[in-house]
Amino acid sequence: MFKATIKSLLSRKLRLVLSALAVVLGVMFVSGSFVLTDTLQRSFTDLFSSAYANVDVSVIPKAEKGKQPELLTPQALTDLKSVNGVAKVVGDVQGSARPIGKNGKVMTTSGAPRLGFSWASTTNEKIRDGKPPSADDEVAVGAYLASTGGFKVGDEIGLLTLEPKKTFKISGIYGYGGDRDSLGGELSVAFTEPVAQQLLLGKKDAFSSATLTAAQGTTDDALRDAVAAKMGSGYDVKTGATLAKEQADQINEGLKFFNYVLLGFAGIALFVGIFIILNTFSIIVAQRTRELALLRSMGASRGQVIGSVVLEALVIGLIASIVGLGAGIGVGALLANIFSTVGGGNLHLAGIGVPMSAIISSFAVGMIVTVIAAVMPALRASRIAPVAAMREAATPDRPLTKITIIGAAVVALGGTGLGFGFKQASLPLIFGGILVAFVGVALLTPMLSKPMVSLIGRLLSWSMPGLLGRRNSARNPRRTAITAAALMVGISLITGVSVVLTSATKSIEKLASGQLQTDLIISGEGQMEGQPATFKRDVFTQVEKTDGVKSAVGWSQDGVLQGDNQMFAVSVTDMPAMASMFALKPKSGAVAPLKDNELALPEDMAAEKGWSLGSKVTLQLAKGDAQTFTVGFIWAKSQVLQGALVLPESAGRNFRSDQIGQAFVQVNAGVSAADVQKKIEPLFADNPEITVQDRSAFVKQTTSQFDTVLLMIQILLALAILIAVLGVINTLALSVIERTRELGLLRAIGMRRSQVMRMITVESVVISVFGAVLGLAVGVALGLATVQALKDQGISEIGFPWVTMVQYLVVAAFVGVIAAILPAIRAARLNVLDAIAYE
Repeated sequence: MFKATIKSLLSRKLRLVLSALAVVLGVMFVSGSFVLTDTLQRSFTDLFSSAYANVDVSVIPKAEKGKQPELLTPQALTDLKSVNGVAKVVGDVQGSARPIGKNGKVMTTSGAPRLGFSWASTTNEKIRDGKPPSADDEVAVGAYLASTGGFKVGDEIGLLTLEPKKTFKISGIYGYGGDRDSLGGELSVAFTEPVAQQLLLGKKDAFSSATLTAAQGTTDDALRDAVAAKMGSGYDVKTGATLAKEQADQINEGLKFFNYVLLGFAGIALFVGIFIILNTFSIIVAQRTRELALLRSMGASRGQVIGSVVLEALVIGLIASIVGLGAGIGVGALLANIFSTVGGGNLHLAGIGVPMSAIISSFAVGMIVTVIAAVMPALRASRIAPVAAMREAATPDRPLTKITIIGAAVVALGGTGLGFGFKQASLPLIFGGILVAFVGVALLTPMLSKPMVSLIGRLLSWSMPGLLGRRNSARNPRRTAITAAALMVGISLITGVSVVLTSATKSIEKLASGQLQTDLIISGEGQMEGQPATFKRDVFTQVEKTDGVKSAVGWSQDGVLQGDNQMFAVSVTDMPAMASMFALKPKSGAVAPLKDNELALPEDMAAEKGWSLGSKVTLQLAKGDAQTFTVGFIWAKSQVLQGALVLPESAGRNFRSDQIGQAFVQVNAGVSAADVQKKIEPLFADNPEITVQDRSAFVKQTTSQFDTVLLMIQILLALAILIAVLGVINTLALSVIERTRELGLLRAIGMRRSQVMRMITVESVVISVFGAVLGLAVGVALGLATVQALKDQGISEIGFPWVTMVQYLVVAAFVGVIAAILPAIRAARLNVLDAIAYE
């Protein structure tokens, strides 16, 4: 029996390749994810070990809960120098410094920080060209910043720090050991110490941390303990090795999440692969029915028949796992190299490694998926009586009642799980519900296939080949359904995400047009390096005085602590103006300027906290002692400023930054907002992070990030759709083999080769479009369910991406044409006499 199985397997090499390809792609994604993250983890560990190689012990002031950390004073450095075992103490000054490129725009990175520091505190940097900064108007820049921005020694460069734009002369360009331009794609500049203290810390004679060098004969751990005993509990005292490990662990934690995302999409690809393998083995078993019946008649048991099919699946799974693992290693290495080039190729890879998790997961996933998909057809084949099989009654049409009832029950189960998942904000329940719902829809698909395929096929059946292609696609509902279901998964997920993002965009647009009664918005690029883009209050005063401005309101923002709860707060310049611009209606209290000890909040937050008008609330701001505020105004439920405490302007002095982070302007009646915009924009000429936009441009900028999210998801789901396309090719190719004699007879009675190719193409297009229509329907349902669940989060409108959905249908039809090429050519090239004689 074993020899017969192997011989049967080797006699159908094309079938072997087609069966294994779907699994190969899924396994490639899984193993590639593990290889990529393992390589990056080891690379970042090496990076931070190098970065802290010259740090024996670091001393950093601890921050009290909810407050900014105190800075080190010169006296603290003197105290550190007096500790036994200290050979050298260097005060470090470090903060955010955003360079301005030669195009006048702030230079950005792919997530790496933009840093400024004092040259006196350098430990790893080495001058490559020029000299270190020595005058207050000089800076040295990192080699990566210089190459990215096109700067050289002697050029001028604009920098944004705690203060607006200042211009410096580049005195030198530095790099790092190992010929690195940067340590990880960061943009960095070095100032003289006094300038760094003023611009990065906002205070003279202050240091953000201190780096200690141990005296000869003193270990790092011993020095750490001695310093900790001297300085007390108000400081974090750590060795360089500890800091390197903490930084690497923090990065690796983020890489774990990245790995989970990749594995999630790999799981989707494998889920699609199950449909393909299931369909493949269903067709294969149907084609081998007579062969298996002959084996039964010769004495083979049902168990041996099942074992024969499962053995074939194991061989295919093993081969696919080996090939998929190899391809995954290549893909992981390629992605790691691409990742390392982001930031100028400064992440030196630690060498491509193949972790045991990649090997185990590849073989476990590849073989298990294949066997699971093969078991059902094997069981079905084993139940067929030998005599019935030899009479070619092996694959009669079976009623769809049972599978339809089961499918409906599974869809209901998946929907219930999805509902509970949304209600409890549980990702496992949400993903589980989606998975179960997909299985249920797949079980319902055979019932839907006949009427839907017939309807879609009518559009293409204007000729006899088209009519035959339509009938062929409806001939076997189960086969058509499984093939279409594979395409349905990918398209439904993309459609679901598109519905959610379109609804979010529409909700923001409605919010802006309905509740945001402002003509101009002044804002920055958002949260970067721990602080938002800001501008000075005297600039805001000039905005208020600009001709044509009716009213203006600005705010600074920060996190505050209420007990142990972190809350978001804004300090507003004009509460009545804000209430007018944001259409805030009083729930309790009256709209009036906030006194220094008053705050305002939305009614849903007040209800959650149990606060009412006159309640006392103690808050810890970033600076100073805890303050007690009285609730002076509660506004009715609104979609703006959800979850925000509004504090008086005076409270902003104790925020991390007292500068204005965002401002809103109303113009006088009859005055053009565009004209006022032109008058305000020059006020921010020295602050290229800040933009002045009208309401529509602001909404467009806010929602543009959704396009990026959608594009990323489309790229990641492309593999699942590619596997589904292979499924269509697979089904058609095996179907052509199955219908060899039928195709020969059609050719014998006069059908031309071009007509055969057109018939196969119509069949392919019908199946692909059916899968796309099914995917669109399921995706819209998932999207609507998600929007409904997120209603309390501000997504109040429902939007459908009609253009995108039509594009998916067009792409599906195109995919059907492409998928039909090879099977159609094979069908057209069949020798008529050989085909008629085919058994």
